[in-house]
Parts: sequence; C-alpha cells; structure tokens
Amino acid sequence: MRILLVEDDADLGQSIAKALRGENFAVDLATNGVDAAHLGDTESYDAAVLDLGLPQMDGLSVLKAWRDADRPLPVLILTARDAWSDKVAGFKAGADDFLTKPFRVEELVMRLRAIVRRSAGHAATRIDCGPLSFDSQSGQFELDGFPLRLTALEWRVLSALILAKEMVIERLALLERVYEGDADTDSNSLEVIVGRLRKKIGASLIETVRGRGYRLTAGEAACG
Repeated sequence: MRILLVEDDADLGQSIAKALRGENFAVDLATNGVDAAHLGDTESYDAAVLDLGLPQMDGLSVLKAWRDADRPLPVLILTARDAWSDKVAGFKAGADDFLTKPFRVEELVMRLRAIVRRSAGHAATRIDCGPLSFDSQSGQFELDGFPLRLTALEWRVLSALILAKEMVIERLALLERVYEGDADTDSNSLEVIVGRLRKKIGASLIETVRGRGYRLTAGEAACG
C-alpha cells in the first residue's frame, strides 16, 4: 500500500512516515498544500493522510480540489483542531475519516487500513482467497492458517492483489502501489517480488495475465 502523507511539521511528518514504513506502507511526504494537490492528481495512492493547517494551500482546499476533479483517493484528515464544526467541514469536503492530534500511531495505522479496505469494496476485516487469508486490521497474512513471513515489498504486492482478488491489476498500477515516488527501480523488480511470493504461497494463486499484469485467484474455487 502506498500512502500520501501531508504534514507541514517536518519532525512530525518524518516520525509518522517512519512509523508507517515500519508497518510496510510506502510513504510519500508532502509539506505544503500545493505539492499535496499535485501529487494527489498525478500519482497513484491507496490513501492520503491530510493535515488541515498547511502553508500555500490549506488541507480543506486540497481535499475539495481532489473531489472536484473526481479523485476517489480515500482521505484521513489529521489535525490539531478538535471542534465539531471542523470535523463537519472535513466530512462535507469529502473526507473518509478524521483523527485529532495527539494520537497513537497504532490507531492511525488501523484507520488507514480500514479506509483502504472499504474503498476496495470489502466490508469484513478478513479477506480470503483459497488457502490465503488477510486480516486487514492487523495486516497479517496466513496460508492454511499459518502466519506468512513477508518482506515489506512482498507485503505491499500481496495486499494490493488480495484487495483486488480475482481482478487483474495492471503491471504499472501494481508498481505504483509498491514503491515510493523517489525509488529507483529496475524493469524486473516486480517480477522478482512476484516470483518470491509464488514460492511462499504457491505458484497457482498468482496468475500472470500476458500483456497486462497479475491476478490473485483461487482458480475454479474462486476467492471467497
């Protein structure tokens, strides 16, 4: 999963980004509203964490710009403002969730996972595909009931695939969900990650759709 974090406090932004990366998220950090609006328009993210008090362009204006442009990006507003009127304004502008500072990183992570899951059309926290299951609250994968040990890159690829189970994810779209904006990747990096995943979960679960991308499938049984 790739997250756009918008926070003008440099120390806080770096601290949050580090914590999210520790939970396997890829994170791009913007420190002002103009850069945030541009990134949300031009890059592919699973969700955004958006502060309201931003320089150059405030958070509500950024959010309204995204929604006016029909950007479906799930947005969690992160702010020091705790007035009910501010929350109402945020939700009216198109926010999906709201978290007031100070907060626990664990809560931020759980709320992010929840809005990403819901935006992908999953109501239940547990997502199954044949012998593979994903607990979207804890971020844990299991195969036949046993926990899977995954690298951060493997986790990002597999979480994207299971959230879109039985659907093809274009190769470029999958790459955009895995790497941060300034990452230097080679053309074979995604194939290497998929190859490692196939060794861990079984080759038949990840189907290569020639000329397009990949699909997580349980075959004739289908993903439940």
